[in-house]
Amino acid sequence: MRIVVQRVARASVRPGGAIGPGLLALVGVAAEDTDADVDRLAGRVARLRIFEGADGRFDRSLLDTGGAALVVSQFTLIADTAKGNRPSFSRAARPEHAQPLFERFCAALRDAGVPVETGVFGARMQVELVNDGPVTIVLE
Repeated sequence: MRIVVQRVARASVRPGGAIGPGLLALVGVAAEDTDADVDRLAGRVARLRIFEGADGRFDRSLLDTGGAALVVSQFTLIADTAKGNRPSFSRAARPEHAQPLFERFCAALRDAGVPVETGVFGARMQVELVNDGPVTIVLE
């Protein structure tokens, strides 16, 4: 599983939802991913301290700020670009494996206390965001 997290002032996805301040999480599910991987990474996203505290340091998380998460499935994050010019997606999970794990990720964030909006799994989507910082982190 690979997640690209961007701290945002606001973000939206069509079709799907929108958030104000918080995190945009682009989520790629690999064929070998498990429930344990999903739970671990959801906890990391909820507790990731990339929001500034009073002293300007990254000391606060989504849970500390009350921010929301916009979670968008993106299988292309699992691309292998080691050879040639055409990415290989052979490590990406098939939809019947990926969708339940994606939904589990969203549920785990909600269970942690994070408000969550999503895109539509498997749909062609348009994502708009205002990256705050910019701050972009890759989690695996």
